[in-house]
Amino acid sequence: MKRKTFIQLSTTLMASPLLSSLPTWAQQSHLQNWSGNLTYSTGNVFYPKTVEEVQQLIKKHDKIKALGTRHCFNTIADSKDNLLSTRDLNKVVSIDKQNHTVTVEGGIKYGELAPYLHKEGFALHNLASLPHISVAGSITTATHGSGVKNGNLSSAVVGLEIVKADGSIVHLSKAKDAAKLNAAVVGLGALGVITKVTLQIQPTFMMKQHVFTGLPMSELKQHFEKIVSAGYSVSLFTDWQSDHINEVWIKSRIGTDKDENLKEFYGAKAATKNLHPIIALSAENCTEQMGVPGPWYERLPHFKMGFTPSSGKELQSEFFVPFDHAVAAIEAVAKLGKQIGPHLFITEIRTIAADDLWMSPAHNQKSVAIHFTWKQETEAVLKLLPQIERELSPFKARPHWGKIFTIPAKTLAARYEKMDAFKALVAEYDPHGKFRNQFLTTELYNS
Repeated sequence: MKRKTFIQLSTTLMASPLLSSLPTWAQQSHLQNWSGNLTYSTGNVFYPKTVEEVQQLIKKHDKIKALGTRHCFNTIADSKDNLLSTRDLNKVVSIDKQNHTVTVEGGIKYGELAPYLHKEGFALHNLASLPHISVAGSITTATHGSGVKNGNLSSAVVGLEIVKADGSIVHLSKAKDAAKLNAAVVGLGALGVITKVTLQIQPTFMMKQHVFTGLPMSELKQHFEKIVSAGYSVSLFTDWQSDHINEVWIKSRIGTDKDENLKEFYGAKAATKNLHPIIALSAENCTEQMGVPGPWYERLPHFKMGFTPSSGKELQSEFFVPFDHAVAAIEAVAKLGKQIGPHLFITEIRTIAADDLWMSPAHNQKSVAIHFTWKQETEAVLKLLPQIERELSPFKARPHWGKIFTIPAKTLAARYEKMDAFKALVAEYDPHGKFRNQFLTTELYNS
């Protein structure tokens, strides 16, 4: 990705005058993304409340992009012309208790959906580290949690409703359109606006989490699979500044996983209080630890709904490598520890099960994701990323679509066997490039 993509855009840009015929639910202001490193390129932001309004907007404009909760760190959801926010498309449409599915509007946040599901006796298979993100935005970029047997959030999708470039509605389901659904779920915003999503659900469950500090890197290398399989969801946090993993977060299902209150875990010591992944920060905004039981949606994320997640003002990058090469990939990054350290808040290492989704970084490969939460030092990060990507190139690392990377489009195309088929579907759904922006042009069509 070109460097200019990530340098903060000027907040002094003037919004284009709105046409008098536009609906009153248009906003003329330049929004920023969640961390403030990106200012969107247009002030024409629309907030439809119904699918019909979405159709009207798409028919009206030659160029438009869907916008979720603005948690992407790059320009994948940016537009120089018009933005369609799914903020007000945030309702539960229906729940099918017999078939274990729930249908929601695309803009609903996981932190809003999860308590409803729990109250109804159900749960999702996994959640990301923060619950503040929308369902449609998360699945579009293959956002994920952790767990060797847990697919990313997109893998729960069994149905989609998409408004295409001509304003028509397409319904895809796993039962009837499995191939197209696999193509469309991680759609990168290229196919249209996702207005409804049907998710697979399961009976609700309780969890607890324990945190351990100071895991020797030697133990991680020797027992990697056992360590990351020690709970339903396991995360490793490191700053690459020592021969230890700073923190190990183990999230366990009560009644299913081993119910042990260990004082030591492969040489790491049990924490004596709640911790933040960035150990210097207060754990007030983190989910409860110390083995205290709670419902799945209050333990699977690292951060509580209603609190600022992570450090707030930051940048993020993430790279997926095949599970079998996890230790070698970690060793490769560790060699850059001295260069990385001054610009890093923390790195998180997680596991993701393989899936069938064409543009998912975990497509056809059980994966380990190495995530970087950077200080908001754009110039320094953009210099470091090519070095990290070079170290990970032997493992054909795939970047998270919503985060910062510099891997050339030609290289990306070689790492996604379904890239050409995906672009063919994009051409079918959006033949004139109504939803195409600079990001998609650079990453999909400059290869």
